[in-house]
Amino acid sequence: MLLFFLFVIIVLCFFLWNYQKNCDYIEEVTDIKRGERSERLLILKLRKNGFPADTIYHDLYVPIYEGKFSQIDLVLLTSVGIIVFEVKDYSGWLFGNGKQNQWTQVLNYGKEKHRFYNPIMQNAGHVSQLQKYLRTNIPLFSVIVFYGDCELKEINFIPRNTFVTKAYRVTEIIERICQENPVVNYDKRNVGLLLEQAFSYGNNPNIRIKHQNNVRDMLGEDRIYR
Repeated sequence: MLLFFLFVIIVLCFFLWNYQKNCDYIEEVTDIKRGERSERLLILKLRKNGFPADTIYHDLYVPIYEGKFSQIDLVLLTSVGIIVFEVKDYSGWLFGNGKQNQWTQVLNYGKEKHRFYNPIMQNAGHVSQLQKYLRTNIPLFSVIVFYGDCELKEINFIPRNTFVTKAYRVTEIIERICQENPVVNYDKRNVGLLLEQAFSYGNNPNIRIKHQNNVRDMLGEDRIYR
């Protein structure tokens, strides 16, 4: 019985140590409660795979025009350019086309279907807005990462420099981007300062609320009467 309790205590201590270590990894980049859980899991994956904290930027609010902002889930600085991540969390079967406005989520063996905005188009907008904000011709790459119990059943017509992946293969995508593209010289310090500024905009509750209201207004869900 004593050995059993010792074993339980050791396991519990290891669990707590590992949990704190993971929290430390995330807090080197962002606030532990900021953003979605799937975004923080991606940060943790990148950190555990050796990507330095100062190359990862989370939950950015990029100013676009007239006090409006574009919210970007995650950005990674690499030797070949900047990778812009859009992080999704879905279950079921997913069907989509890079040229379609809407993708389809299928649940309950086809009995239930839902539409959602094409994440390729969504992140293409983020990439374009970030390019303008940074005022640079640095190569930007778009990566859509899916978390959750989902299966990418039929996804096609993916544009160049764009990738769609389940979370467990994201480092494979990053390696491919770095291997297939030439190294570029850019001022990482200046870029980092601009990204830090975009991160700081998210600390302003007024900006966050206004952005959420702008998204709701764009979707117009309150103007649908079924």
